[in-house]
Amino acid sequence: MSETSARRIAVVFGVGAASGLGAALARRFAREGLVVFLAGRTRERLETRAAEIRAAGGEAHARALDATREGEVIALLDEAAQGGALDLVVFNAGANVAAPLLDVSAHQFEDLWRQNAFGGFLVGREATRRMAPNGRGVILFTGATASLRARPPFTAFAAAKAALRAVAQGLAREFGPRGLHVAHIVIDGVIDGDYARARFPQFVAAKGEDGLLKADEIAEAYWSLYRQPRSAFTHELDLRPFSEPF
Repeated sequence: MSETSARRIAVVFGVGAASGLGAALARRFAREGLVVFLAGRTRERLETRAAEIRAAGGEAHARALDATREGEVIALLDEAAQGGALDLVVFNAGANVAAPLLDVSAHQFEDLWRQNAFGGFLVGREATRRMAPNGRGVILFTGATASLRARPPFTAFAAAKAALRAVAQGLAREFGPRGLHVAHIVIDGVIDGDYARARFPQFVAAKGEDGLLKADEIAEAYWSLYRQPRSAFTHELDLRPFSEPF
């Protein structure tokens, strides 16, 4: 086995702030020795996250892209697969808009679908193309409460997340028998990070310290999915704080 083929490669789509889930996933995978490609829209933040991983002893590469652009997704996964065994791909990208349905424009609805479902389809399809011939690989999709039920003012977001869930299910049923592990993770709650604290501080304060999901602890669940044996794959996993009603 060559040195290149022995290298395990992970690609995380949707990496932003240090406190976000994408960054936590990248750190967790790098800590286990995977070579990590960090993908997102903002080059400066990606470079900062990659530098932090390298400073901690890991190997990380930052790539700015738009996950709804087919050519950019293909180029990144081609690059990653050439560096070793493409073993783990996470689609953590997406966007949300809170608005009553009558206030949602056609453009907003389509844009949410593109960022959540279409991007997930492109990433899942291209990851599968590269993993299926090897008979192994893990593809993980980040879902939300809205993946399972639509409630105002998030109807448009729910439509997009439900579509992403369907993509994950279809991939799992088609390629699970060929050795690929495809899982969908429902994040049923708010992640404790800069985004939530800046956008809805009153909600965060009302939830209290134990009412938010910790990104590093979510990352542990993703890592456990990656390590699952073939005889006991999980397809869907839901995560929430112990105090979150459901």
